Amino acid sequence: AGRMSEPAEILAAILAFFSVDRPLTGRRALVTSGPTLEPIDPVRFLGNRSSGRQGHAIAAALAAAGADTVLVSGPTALADPVGVEVRRVETAVEMLEASREALPSDVVVCVAAVADWRPAEAGQHKIKKDGGAPPTIRLVENPDVVATLAAAGEGRPALVVGFAAETEDVVANATTKRERKGCDWIVANDVSSTAGTIGGDRNAVHLVTSSGVEEWPTMDKTEVAERLVARIADHFEGSSDRN
Repeated sequence: AGRMSEPAEILAAILAFFSVDRPLTGRRALVTSGPTLEPIDPVRFLGNRSSGRQGHAIAAALAAAGADTVLVSGPTALADPVGVEVRRVETAVEMLEASREALPSDVVVCVAAVADWRPAEAGQHKIKKDGGAPPTIRLVENPDVVATLAAAGEGRPALVVGFAAETEDVVANATTKRERKGCDWIVANDVSSTAGTIGGDRNAVHLVTSSGVEEWPTMDKTEVAERLVARIADHFEGSSDRN
C-alpha cells in the first residue's frame, strides 16, 4: 500500500485499457521458458545456456494480445513479464508438474530448453576430489514436457507449439521432432554460429506446421514473439471453442 507500481506495469495497463486489438481475449495460454537445472550435488548441476528471453517475450506477447497467460519458468535472471502469472521451477520433473497444474489451456508454447537427462541420484553432500578417478554419474531420461502435453487426451490444448534448437539440418530435424512429439507446430530455432546463439538477443527461426515451412528472417526475440502470437491469433480466428 502506498507504493507506486513499476513503470512497465503502468504502461502495460494503459496500453491494455486503450487497445482494441486483443484477439486472444478469453483464451488461456501456457508458456514454458528458460533452462532446467538437474542437480548433481548441492552445488553442481547439469544445465544449458538458455536465458529464457524468447519464452518470456512470447508470454508477454500472449498477455498483450488478451490471453490469460501462465508462464512456467526455469531459473533465469529476467523480470516477470507484465500481466503474466509466473510459476518458477528448477528441474524438468517440476516443470512438467507445474505445466499440468496450469491446464486446461487453449494454447501451449513450449520454449523451455528442458534437459534431456538428469543424474539418477543427486549427492547429499558436495562431491570431493580424492586424487582418484572422476566419479561416475549415471543418467536417466527426463520426462518430455511438450510430448506429454501434446498427448494429454481429452484435456489436450487446442494448439501445441514446440521449439527445436538445432545447429544443422534445421528444418529436417524440426520436422521429424514435430511428428515424434505430436505437437501441431514447431519453431525451428537455428542456433548455429552463422545465425544466433542460445541466450542471445536475436533468433533465426522457421515455423514448421502440417501445411509446410515458413522461413522467417533473423529478428529480435520480441519481434519473433509478436509474429508467432499473430499466427496463433489467426489460427483461432473464427473459432468459438474454449478449453
